[in-house]
Amino acid sequence: MKSDQNSPQLNIPHSPYLPYDESVSMYNTAFVHLTPYTFSNFQQESMSWKNTCYLHAGLNPAYPYSIKGEDALRLFKDSCVNTFEIFAIGSARHAIMCNEQGNIMADGLLLHISEDEYISYYLSPYINYLVDSGAYDVVGEDLSGEVFLFQLGGPRSLEVLEAATGESLRDLLFFKHRPGIIKSEDVNKNDADIRIFRVGVAGTLAYEVHGNIKDAEIVYQAIIKAGEHFRIEKLGLQVYGMNHTENGFYQSFIHFMGAYPQDQRFMDYLNGSFDQFLVNISGSAGRDLNKRFCNPVEAGWSDRIVFDHDFLGRQALEKAIANPVRRIVTLLWNPDDIAEVQASFFETGETYQYMELAANPIWTVNNSAVISDDVLKDGEIVGISSGRIYSFYSRSMISLCLVNIEYGEPGTELEVVWGEPGSRQKKIRVIVSRFPFLDLPRNKEIDVSCLPS
Repeated sequence: MKSDQNSPQLNIPHSPYLPYDESVSMYNTAFVHLTPYTFSNFQQESMSWKNTCYLHAGLNPAYPYSIKGEDALRLFKDSCVNTFEIFAIGSARHAIMCNEQGNIMADGLLLHISEDEYISYYLSPYINYLVDSGAYDVVGEDLSGEVFLFQLGGPRSLEVLEAATGESLRDLLFFKHRPGIIKSEDVNKNDADIRIFRVGVAGTLAYEVHGNIKDAEIVYQAIIKAGEHFRIEKLGLQVYGMNHTENGFYQSFIHFMGAYPQDQRFMDYLNGSFDQFLVNISGSAGRDLNKRFCNPVEAGWSDRIVFDHDFLGRQALEKAIANPVRRIVTLLWNPDDIAEVQASFFETGETYQYMELAANPIWTVNNSAVISDDVLKDGEIVGISSGRIYSFYSRSMISLCLVNIEYGEPGTELEVVWGEPGSRQKKIRVIVSRFPFLDLPRNKEIDVSCLPS
C-alpha cells in the first residue's frame, strides 16, 4: 500500500497471533501488524456476547511481563491498591497502580503462576519502570511475541472451551486460572499447553486462553471448530472496545488516560515514547490531559482498594473514598439530536463533526484515541464523556461519563458537547442511565455448575 506516489512501499505483516482470513477486508495497525478490524459487521459481532460466544485475538500483544524474585510481593504491595495478604497460585488481581495524587498510572491483570513467578498484562510500561528502579530484588522479562492471549465471551463460552479441551471446567471460579490442554488434530504436531482464566469485560460469562505463540494457530483453529456448533463469532478490534462501555468497565486508553505526566521521573524513563498518545487527543474536552485522568474511586473500583498496607497514593485515596467528587455513570444520548448531527451532511454550510457508527475508533496507528467530550449542566462543565458507542442490543447511543457526584443520579438530564473546539458544535441531550448498561447475569455471579453441559 502507498500513501502517495513518492512514498516507499509499506510492508505491514499480518498478526502472528491468528491465522489469515481471506474474508477480512478491514484491518487495524495499532499493534504494528494487521489485526482484523471487523469480520462480519458490528451488529452481528456485538450480539455475540449476549446470545452465543465470540473469540477475540486482537488484544495481542497484551504487554505480558514476567516478574520473578523474592521481592515481587513487596513491589506489588508498594505500588498496588489491592491486597496481597492472600494471593495463592492460580489466583489473579485486577491490579491498580496509582501516583501520589491517587490517579491511576496503570491497571491490568496480575496472575500468580508458580511459587516465585507472576505475569502481568497491561501494567507495562509502569511495572517495567518499577522493576528497573533497582529498589526490588526481582527480575522482569517482557514476553511480547512469545505468548498469546485469546478472549471468549458470551453465554456459550464455557461449552465452547469444554468442547475444545475435552474436559469439564465447572470447577474454575471467577478470577481463577489453571493449566489445560488443546488437542491437536494434526498427528505431526504436539498438543498445546494452555492456561484457562475465567475473566472478561463483556459483562457476561467469559474466559481467556493463554499459551505459547508457537501454538497460537492450533489453539485458535481448535476453538473455532469447537464453537461452530454454538454459533461462535470471530470478534474484530472495532467491537472489542464497545463491550467495555456496555458493561461499564472504564478502560484505560479507551475511556481515560494513565496519569503519566504527573510523574516526571516516569516521563523521563519513557524518554518521549508517550508523545505518540498525544497525537490523537480529541473531542470537545480539548487537549487538557488533566481532564482525562481519574482515580480508582471515580472509575468504580473502590472494592479493589484495601487499606491493609502502605502504597503509593494511599492518603489521596483515603480522602477520595471519604469525600468522593465524581462518579462513573452511563449516558443515554438523545436520538433526535444525533439525527440532527447526521442530517448536517445533507445540508449546505458547515457540518457537525462526523459521528462514526458504531463507535469512536479506539486504537489507531498511534495506539490510542481517547476521544472525550465535555458534559454540561445549565451551561457549566460538570463531567467528561468517553467511549461513545451505538448499542445494537439496546438500539441506543451510550457513553461512559465521569460526572460530579451531585449529577450522577439516574434520570438526571445533561448535555454532551459534540465537536472539536473551534468547529461547529452541537449540544446533545443525554440522560444519566443505569450503570452498567448491560442488564444480563454477570460473570462473577454465574454458578457454572448449574449450566447445562
